[in-house]
Amino acid sequence: MNAQPVIAIFDIGRTNKKKLLFNDQYQVLEEQSVQLPETTDDDGFPAEDLPLLSQWVMKSFGDILLRKDIQLKAVNVSAYGASLVHLNHALQPFTPLYNYLKPFPAQLQESFNRSYDTDGLLAKQTASPELGHLNSGMQLYWLKKERPFVFQQIRYSLHLPQYISFLLSEYCASDLTSIGCHTRLWNFEKQDYHEWVRREGLLDKFAAIQSGESVSTRKADGIPVGVGLHDSSAALIPYLSVFTEPFILLSTGTWSISLNPFNHSPLTEQELMQDCLCYLSFQGKPVKASRLFAGHDHEAFIKKLSVHFQCAEDHYLSVIPDQQIIDKWWLADDEGIARIFSGINYLSSYNETYHAGMIHLLRLQKKSTELVLGSGRIKNIFVDGGFCKSRVFMKLMARSFPEMELYAASLAQASSLGAALSIHHHWNKKGLPGNLLELKRYLI
Repeated sequence: MNAQPVIAIFDIGRTNKKKLLFNDQYQVLEEQSVQLPETTDDDGFPAEDLPLLSQWVMKSFGDILLRKDIQLKAVNVSAYGASLVHLNHALQPFTPLYNYLKPFPAQLQESFNRSYDTDGLLAKQTASPELGHLNSGMQLYWLKKERPFVFQQIRYSLHLPQYISFLLSEYCASDLTSIGCHTRLWNFEKQDYHEWVRREGLLDKFAAIQSGESVSTRKADGIPVGVGLHDSSAALIPYLSVFTEPFILLSTGTWSISLNPFNHSPLTEQELMQDCLCYLSFQGKPVKASRLFAGHDHEAFIKKLSVHFQCAEDHYLSVIPDQQIIDKWWLADDEGIARIFSGINYLSSYNETYHAGMIHLLRLQKKSTELVLGSGRIKNIFVDGGFCKSRVFMKLMARSFPEMELYAASLAQASSLGAALSIHHHWNKKGLPGNLLELKRYLI
């Protein structure tokens, strides 16, 4: 039996950790998903268990190498952003993987602002609102000021995608998709690190920037390893590979992120105040985006529903959109449906409660997505990730944007596919297939 050529992708989300194998036609041959228990950091705050994650990656990779039915041609990584792994001079992680939701000291933020943001221009220059630890650059600033002994021991601070890549390749690198992901590190106007990064002596903590299309070569077996990509930026790649007309991608997971790679207007103060920012594509181009914590809030919502109605948490997957219920609640006041979504009030049935709560969520989503529309004519909205599974969500999205065509990607692995496509020419001699994306249209 001839071994089938494949590329392996590690797709590391906050909740689900995935290992996928794609063939040279970019079809998913295998997918393994695990949820790993969290730990706590040195302050007792919940944190990713980095040793456990590292063990899972290396065990999974080792299992791939032992197989005789496939031939591993390359490997790449997509992972969530705003997370830094700090390596000491022995290139070993020696701190917790601090959670980006960890509260940032208010006094330290004020001190930073007095030093570097007296004119209020930093958010615009870095395309990053003030988000505390969600600004990964501030994580390093925090360590330097609050834990100088730890800071002094850092040789490299790698964003999580690049750390996983380092595990596989033993090569340290930085990449633009992670640096450009609301870090406050990158000056979008000058296309370079911001001056405050230099003044604080942080530049030495970052490895050299590599293109998202670049690879390093494993010494042991010569297998190309991609530098790794921020997952939301990676999710854009399949769509940009197929479509030339302007579109919006709504990438859904813990965060719902509306991405418009065709809106090149500078961020305004009002947009920044509403959680708009810019990402960087793997080719270094700005991508206007808006964020909503919708996946996290939806998960909390369905957990409460499952307890109240005594059913499985995934019961929402069986809910079929009911036009009568939608019409009944579509014009309901914001406060009423917000109380339903938050679990303060419940209706008599699961179906109606879920519909009403989701109308509240869709109002928030509509506002978030509209922030990145711009003046250009957008014909299509593509939705990928977890919310594709909710028929109610998709129906409500179609109703919220009646002038556009709404599609769900049956491919729930856009970020994984994007990571594979980014290094296509390093492992795959075939051209890109014409059926990269299978889309399902949703009508009002």
